[in-house]
Amino acid sequence: MPSHNGMREISVSSSIQRRDLMRVGAGATLATLAQTSVRQAKAQDNKAQVLAGATGAFDDGTVRQIAKRLASSPYKGPDQSLPKAIENLNFDQYRGIAYREDRALWHSDNLAFDVEFFPRGFLYKPRIEIFEVNDGQSAAVPYSSDLFTYSDPALEVQQDLGFAGLRLRTAINTPGVMEEFCVFLGASYFRAVAKGQNYGLSARGFANGTGDPKGEEFALFRAFWLEKPQPNVKSVVIHALMDSPSVTGAFSFTIRPGDTTVFDVQSTFFPRTAIQQPGVAPLTGMFYFDANDHNHVDDWRPAAHDSEALQMWTGAGQQLFRPLRNPLDLQISAFNDVSPRGFGLMQRRRQFQDFEDLALNYEKRPSLWIEPIGDWGEGWVDLVEIPTPNEVNDNIVSFWRPKAPLAAGKEYSFTYRMYWGWDNPFPTSLARIGATRVGSVVDDKNARFFAIDFVGTPLEHLPLDTHLHLVPQASAGTIRNVVVEPNPNVKGWRTTFEFVPGDEKVAELRAVLATDSGPISEEWLYRWTP
Repeated sequence: MPSHNGMREISVSSSIQRRDLMRVGAGATLATLAQTSVRQAKAQDNKAQVLAGATGAFDDGTVRQIAKRLASSPYKGPDQSLPKAIENLNFDQYRGIAYREDRALWHSDNLAFDVEFFPRGFLYKPRIEIFEVNDGQSAAVPYSSDLFTYSDPALEVQQDLGFAGLRLRTAINTPGVMEEFCVFLGASYFRAVAKGQNYGLSARGFANGTGDPKGEEFALFRAFWLEKPQPNVKSVVIHALMDSPSVTGAFSFTIRPGDTTVFDVQSTFFPRTAIQQPGVAPLTGMFYFDANDHNHVDDWRPAAHDSEALQMWTGAGQQLFRPLRNPLDLQISAFNDVSPRGFGLMQRRRQFQDFEDLALNYEKRPSLWIEPIGDWGEGWVDLVEIPTPNEVNDNIVSFWRPKAPLAAGKEYSFTYRMYWGWDNPFPTSLARIGATRVGSVVDDKNARFFAIDFVGTPLEHLPLDTHLHLVPQASAGTIRNVVVEPNPNVKGWRTTFEFVPGDEKVAELRAVLATDSGPISEEWLYRWTP
């Protein structure tokens, strides 16, 4: 799957990484300019109809009312037309248009936050409307070409182009030094970091048809409302209007950056059509290879991924850990649950030696944990693993899929908390999976060797006479030669076994570390395919 319209290529320093596109053509003719003016006039009329009520009095229900009204009419996308001079920007040209730090919204107001905006062009052509809310009143954030600097002066266009997205800044790492920690850019994608981290995985507002051979629909955050924070307040509130041919949505994000950056999210959806495969709180990451899955990757590093596993805490209290794979064929897994306590794409490897990459610093990528607020009922945590030949593409998607499809004309609300940080934010009394390694078996080319390390405080304080054993299961094939032994290098235990699939083409494996009194670890899950 392409990397959310280029979004995963964002870095803290430059916010965009390389893509190759066609270069700009010749200057516009008078006829083209006239056509552009007509398109812009139509776009302004469309915007006025779509965003009626966007300015003036504003409260917590304003965006919801706009989304509800919008859902009752056919979809009309935002303006994507651009002047000829910037219609086909390549990566270098786009990166050469930089927002001026001294013109950031709230820059001179001595607040904990300020906001910079992205220009339109390159991969980000839709015009995204942005408003500031101050004392209960909403007003458009004015656009001017003077807000940007241009490495190529020919790319400065005087007309009102509007913005493509936004970045939030705060003094997250060094007092008095404003740094980017959150970006909303491209479709309904957004991403954030905690203190000391680099960008990694992303989230988005909604998923529709992920993994479906018919194709996936990508909704768009087409407007944002930024509430101006009060002095000395360490949180900021952003409202977003989501739109697509199938559904509209209203979002409120209360964002608190820090050692863990926390988003409180209130979302409401208004389907235009019945949605058979809805995805709530979707997460998007990249898994290229690791010690559990590197057979078809010839790379000098020990691993390369934004996330290493899907972790789940079920409504029944199970703690599950599913290492990710870069499969040869599309894989879709669904984990049934009722009232889930949480799920997330996690990065547990935190040492430079785990990746040995001086440029990409995968050990500093955030984990992202979703905590549902309220009862989400019955459904599935879906995991979609898409083959990728490199680490450029995002190929991992996970989300909550309600049991019942979303019906047209109805209203659905989901509230949740997002934790962008170094780990699951909640402590556990169980031992945890420290690593999963998979390889060949000597003298048996049809078998696979599995090594699972269990670590954590519970294992460091076991009585010396404790009898530990592994309880493995396989939905198909055979497990043999199970061994459990201390691993003092990680202050834990190593478990190994051989898996013989026979003629099977897929097998679901499970394992848990136990004493004679019962399980003492989270449950390891794994999908084996040839």
